Amino acid sequence: MNALFPFHATTRDVTVHVAVTFLPEQSEPDRGRWFWAYHIRIENLGDQPVQLLTRHWIITDGRGNRHRVDGDGVVGEQPVVQPGKSYDYVSGCPLNTPTGSMQGTYRMIGSNGDMFEIAIPHFALIAPAVAE
Repeated sequence: MNALFPFHATTRDVTVHVAVTFLPEQSEPDRGRWFWAYHIRIENLGDQPVQLLTRHWIITDGRGNRHRVDGDGVVGEQPVVQPGKSYDYVSGCPLNTPTGSMQGTYRMIGSNGDMFEIAIPHFALIAPAVAE
C-alpha cells in the first residue's frame, strides 16, 4: 500500500492514505499557476462504522503563505466507512508557486455518537523541473 499511497497517518483506528500527482496539462507556469490532484483513501481499521462530517485543510504555498479550507464532507459527500472497508476520493489543489504542501484533519463521528478528529498527513506538492 505504501508504494501507491506514500503518505499516511492513523488516528483511532482510521488511516488516511494520500497519493499526489502533478498535472502539467492543467498548469500554466507562465501565468503562475500549478495544479495537483490528490487521491485520498480513508480506511476503517476499527470494529464500528465511522462517518466523515467535515474537513479542515491547511494549504501552504512555496512562499509560506497559508490558506485554510473548511467545509462539510468531501467532494459533496459525508461518507460512512464500515469496519474493514475504505472510502476513496480524488480532488485537486491549485497553487501560485511550483511547490507547497497540504495537511489537515477530518471530523468523524462513530456509531456510538462519539465525535473525534483524525489527521490528514502532511504531504508535499512539488512540480517537476522543466528544462528550458
